[in-house]
Amino acid sequence: MRVVKEEERGSPMKKRICSRKWELGEATEGGATKGRLPNIKDMSGLSADDAISSVVIESEYSCRCFSLVEIQSMTNNFNEELVIGIGGFGKVYKGFIDNSATAVAIKQLKAESNQGAEEFWNEVKMLSKLRHTHLVALIGQCNDCQEMILVYEYMARGTLADHLYNRSRNETEISTFHLTWERRLNICIGAARGLDYLHTGTDQSFIHRDVKTTNILLDENWVAKIADFGLSKGTTSNSATHVSTKVKGTFGYLDPDYFYTHRLTKKSDVYAFGVVLLEVLCGRPPVDTSLKEEEISLILWAQQHIKKGKVDRIIDPSLSGQITPQCLKYFVEVAYNCLHTSPKKRPTMGEVVGTLDLALVSQRKGRSEGMIGKMFKGIAIVPKGMNQWWGERKDNGSKSGPSKDLFWEPLSNGVTRPLRHFSLAQIRAATNDFKQRLTSVEGTTRDLPWCSTMTTTSP
Repeated sequence: MRVVKEEERGSPMKKRICSRKWELGEATEGGATKGRLPNIKDMSGLSADDAISSVVIESEYSCRCFSLVEIQSMTNNFNEELVIGIGGFGKVYKGFIDNSATAVAIKQLKAESNQGAEEFWNEVKMLSKLRHTHLVALIGQCNDCQEMILVYEYMARGTLADHLYNRSRNETEISTFHLTWERRLNICIGAARGLDYLHTGTDQSFIHRDVKTTNILLDENWVAKIADFGLSKGTTSNSATHVSTKVKGTFGYLDPDYFYTHRLTKKSDVYAFGVVLLEVLCGRPPVDTSLKEEEISLILWAQQHIKKGKVDRIIDPSLSGQITPQCLKYFVEVAYNCLHTSPKKRPTMGEVVGTLDLALVSQRKGRSEGMIGKMFKGIAIVPKGMNQWWGERKDNGSKSGPSKDLFWEPLSNGVTRPLRHFSLAQIRAATNDFKQRLTSVEGTTRDLPWCSTMTTTSP
């Protein structure tokens, strides 16, 4: 990719040429004709062969070049009322393209931001080349008058983090919508598919390097899309094992192996995605300094509870009663394995997608068969022997790390052990004849002499 010198950017004639190529439909060297910006829904069909060369960037990639005047028109001269996001990089505005009803997101990078020119062009290069349902589409860029601006498809629902942590974007069309378990699961599957495409979908693999809940965006239909490719790295080939590079990313999501060795691999993305999965399940950020010392790190806190067979204690209380047992088994296992200290023992993103798909199938099957059912005041009674189901080996009862027998039954066969049948007398004994005092606090659990309990509610 060749970046044109600064004095060339300022040439009014060259800027007009760039704009006119899109307006009039100028033929490229390959014979393809370029016209006005295509509809966003049609952009997934664009390929690298359909690219045009612009004034600012000359490459094989397709990307519209906007003038600063056009950007000012789209944002009503950067009206603060149109700001939908603020970060260390600058601000994101909502705008409308070509005086139409097509909304776009316009990210204006601050000149002094950490996300400098190198990352700006890196994102232009990558997103102009890659098209996928679960990657945010780049519409164009503006490098006019020393501005660095990126124009993306508009994602009406904001980020996954917005909904996990009830962050408001002050958008009238976005309501504070609680994410159900099945919706969270679908979002995870979509994001995983996007990462799998980056890793394996092209001849040259790409490593995102900054996977986190704020970089998973949601459209109006709750379709998840991976965003922010400023830190991404491309490998020399699909079979390349790693890239040696400076450590960059976000604290709380960094792969420890990458941090210590500076060897960036696809499994570094897998590790970060494992953190995302825990956030989705637990409803808390990777690092929370307001908590007790042993709870500050989400990873360490969650792993300890999983090893001790106390998964029920880490689940987001708002999800009480929504997750079927078999679905939870699949989900917890894949999250746990993504966080293995050894990159080689982590699953690929393709394997993550497969396991999450099985979790979704199990969730829907379990709900349809009434596996959760109506529970007495939010308490479901589970046989004591099923403690192994939460993290102990079935052979010797010892605690185990991530392995195929992390749960009491290998997940590969897809068979769910039958639940124990209780008599009414046993249920009355377990609940002290259905006394209200046993369930006075919603979401609590209680271990009885002959059974363990798991919080849940009526569906």
